[in-house]
Amino acid sequence: PPPAGLPGDPEPEEAVSDDSARHGGRVRRFPHERGSWATHVYLPCRAREEFLELLELLVSRARACVASLAAMEEFHLSLSQCVVLRYHWIDPFVRSLKERLAPFHRFFCVADQVKVYTNENKTRTFIGLEVSAGHFQLLELVSEVDRVLEEFDLPTFYKDPSFHISLAWCVGDMSGRLEGQCLRELQDIVDGFEDAALLLRVQWDQVRCKSGNKYFSFPLR
Repeated sequence: PPPAGLPGDPEPEEAVSDDSARHGGRVRRFPHERGSWATHVYLPCRAREEFLELLELLVSRARACVASLAAMEEFHLSLSQCVVLRYHWIDPFVRSLKERLAPFHRFFCVADQVKVYTNENKTRTFIGLEVSAGHFQLLELVSEVDRVLEEFDLPTFYKDPSFHISLAWCVGDMSGRLEGQCLRELQDIVDGFEDAALLLRVQWDQVRCKSGNKYFSFPLR
């Protein structure tokens, strides 16, 4: 990393501030530290117009239960937890990912089961579409990503992952309000949506890694 104290550098207090009000009330899983880069490996999902129409219907209904729900602006399927990389680890981490992901081909999965999730410390709740077909290929990808994480002594992915695409989120544990009747109504919206079977059949053609403000793409064959 460049030496500290260069002109234009933020003050130390500014660099490590973590005001949750600045990002929608979200709370970091780990404190910000200069030279540590939050890193995440995932499959990016392109949202077609019909997908956004379905999203609008789902969020509108769910807000009757939790008014503070906000629709996601970008969509993805996680292949890793959010981990912390030191700056000088980024390049070797990316090289190792590229090597291990090189043999993989493009594939489809179906994400059509509405499910409610909370993060580990129950500070956020999500509505997502869980994958109902395509687990095998996803588990193979996670296995290779896990091997890279192990090389750097970083936490691997969850043991029995529920692969999903998050659609909306809110602060706090609101799972009790969204599960039950609300969840059944959301599933009915998905099941009754025109061309849902085709719309929710997603093709994955690349893996992406975000580390701080850097993005790295790994095309699938």
